[in-house]
Amino acid sequence: MKQVYDKVFNRYWSPYLAMALAGILSAVYFGITGTVWAVTGEFTRLGGHLLEWSGVDISDWAYFQLIHMNGTTFTRTDGWIVWGMFIGALIMILLSNSFKIRVPRQKRRLLQGLAGGFVAGFGARLALGCNLAAFFTGVPQFSLHSWIFIAATAIGTYLGTKLVNTSWWKGKPTLLKGNAAAPSAARKKIQPYVGAVLALAYAALIVYFYAAGKTMLGTAALFGAAFGILIERGQICFTSAFRDLWISGRAAMTKAIFVGMAVSSVATLIIILVNGMDPITKIAAPSTLIGGILFGIGIVMAGGCETGMMYRLMEGQVVFLPVFIGNIAGATALAYAWDHLGIFNAIVKPGKPINLITAMGPAGAIILTLALLAVGFGIAVYWQKNYRFGIGFKKGETKHVH
Repeated sequence: MKQVYDKVFNRYWSPYLAMALAGILSAVYFGITGTVWAVTGEFTRLGGHLLEWSGVDISDWAYFQLIHMNGTTFTRTDGWIVWGMFIGALIMILLSNSFKIRVPRQKRRLLQGLAGGFVAGFGARLALGCNLAAFFTGVPQFSLHSWIFIAATAIGTYLGTKLVNTSWWKGKPTLLKGNAAAPSAARKKIQPYVGAVLALAYAALIVYFYAAGKTMLGTAALFGAAFGILIERGQICFTSAFRDLWISGRAAMTKAIFVGMAVSSVATLIIILVNGMDPITKIAAPSTLIGGILFGIGIVMAGGCETGMMYRLMEGQVVFLPVFIGNIAGATALAYAWDHLGIFNAIVKPGKPINLITAMGPAGAIILTLALLAVGFGIAVYWQKNYRFGIGFKKGETKHVH
């Protein structure tokens, strides 16, 4: 029993397993609710509610009309996906004795996290989705905009690595005296009990939702927790998937994400065909490219994407609190700029929603999608075998760094 507990809670899971399971669950969630696993749309609504509570009238803001502001974050399925992810991640962190408050020694990191979160939030909502709705769950919906977003995010993260490696961004190095204090025995002893109590309380909440006839809220809360568990145990971060390629050549997370999207694409297509559902298609426009680049730059500045930010904040990494705040602020700023500054008319309106199923048929869509994912996986494999940290691609090298 102890070995099973150790394997489940004290060791991180294979990112391939975590991503494959996330891909299946996201397809099933779509089949049940007709919506996709996403987070930044709810971040934007949270910003809208904060404006309303501050006395700002947002009733005529076109972006909030587009994403709908009905109810509160606790009465929406998208809200419980977000809070479920936070709670699911926190439960696993407590059960694995991994919670520890960590404050960055360079206080500039707090401001950098806020700035990065703002840029990422603005870019994500400009592209109508982040690393989930415009990436991981967007590709399995066969929406063309997701492929534009992926390419743009790759460009943005590359630019972001150049930015964060400058001396003015890094600042003066901070010398550490001795080793960081180890978690106290008492804290390590109590964390699993707190995690178990939280898990039971959250399970009771889900049961309440179903018993009260709030089926969709119960489903969202359940799947949200499952997603939170997977991203935390698999240490899933789309920032590292790209950033590690540009800096060190490591590609494990990149390959795992491609595998997860392939699994999800097959499962989603089956669900679409069996249930006669319409895939969710977003606008492919100049805004998708620009938003993806900004998102890529922002997540590297912040040190984590939306999913990475969520479980790292639950681990006690204080720097990701301003990242979270910055995400909300950036998404809300985009909501204002959408019509008040003419962004929609300038770079969104010229585009149109294009779905591969509609354009090519189901067979053509899945073949092309899997082929593109295979190409991406192959590039990641090649990159990992041939890229050298600090050197780049070196011709004639036979040894590989893994």
